[in-house]
Amino acid sequence: MSTSTLQASAARPSAAKVHRIILAASIGNALEWFDLVVYGFFAVTIAKLFFPASTEAISLMLTLGTFGISYMIRPLGGLVLGSLADRAGRKVSLLLSIGLMMIGTLTIAVMPPYAAIGLWAPAGIMLSRLVQGFSAGGEFGASTAFLVEHAPERRGFMGSWQFASQGMATLLASGFGALLTSQLTSAQLESWGWRIPFLFGLAIGPVGFYIRRYVDEGAEFNTEPKTRTPLRDLVGTQKVRMLLAVGSLVISTAANYMILYMPTYAIKQLHLPASTGFSATLATGIVLTVLTPFAGHLSDSLGRIRIMAVAATLMLLTVYPTFVYMNAHPSFATMLLALIWIGVMNNPAASCGVS
Repeated sequence: MSTSTLQASAARPSAAKVHRIILAASIGNALEWFDLVVYGFFAVTIAKLFFPASTEAISLMLTLGTFGISYMIRPLGGLVLGSLADRAGRKVSLLLSIGLMMIGTLTIAVMPPYAAIGLWAPAGIMLSRLVQGFSAGGEFGASTAFLVEHAPERRGFMGSWQFASQGMATLLASGFGALLTSQLTSAQLESWGWRIPFLFGLAIGPVGFYIRRYVDEGAEFNTEPKTRTPLRDLVGTQKVRMLLAVGSLVISTAANYMILYMPTYAIKQLHLPASTGFSATLATGIVLTVLTPFAGHLSDSLGRIRIMAVAATLMLLTVYPTFVYMNAHPSFATMLLALIWIGVMNNPAASCGVS
């Protein structure tokens, strides 16, 4: 056996360590996504409480606009925390990102409504969303690098857990939505029920923080030479790869936000009960959680490009007819089938795109 083979075998992490690394990265990423998804899922309730306006449509637009504004700061979070991850280590960046997300989540969970404190309420929600957006921007890149650097020979499988954990977050958020909207009255939901998922997300945060604190950096990060100007080096030497990565993630990101909007879409456009939209997205969360690691595993043997191209083409050809049929026949069954299909098409593009 050659020296290089022996070194590679020694550097390869054990199964137990791989599981611990996946848990450390996934629990934080799931928390980040859970808080984002919950806000989108409960947009109708949040609109009434924090963004009252002359019409429900304007109120909802203000709520979703605040949701959208937070994404404008995500690139800044990615640049700042990503650069920190390259200089000081992935773990430092991951601990900071989960701490910031906990601050944003706590602020939303305890924020009094507009009726109690006036304009301070929407301003507080907006500030919280900006903190969460900054955190999420840095979380995704650092945790992806953290995962794949521990098992570079299985990049597809390791990277796929980024979106599998997002599927788990969608599953949990949908479960909360379905349970709360079916068991609570509108008055109870608006009074205190909507805060329960945020408090749950806040409770997960310390667990993720603790787990991340006691994991090591990947061997690949420890052996690679460090740079003091990671952003400049990236733009200067990896322009094409950077653009390809952005393009591949656009498809899966758009599909994720489409899924996130579906409970609101079910209420406002399809005129279905709120629990219907949540139940349908719950099924999508199951699909993303279960199938994404399989797609990532296949990409390690079949190649990323082939899988992404097939999935993206099918998504492009079928998403419009899917929505046409769902609008023509609004029901729980048609919405369930539509979202399962979108989830099936989204998970190969997502799992391959990050690796």
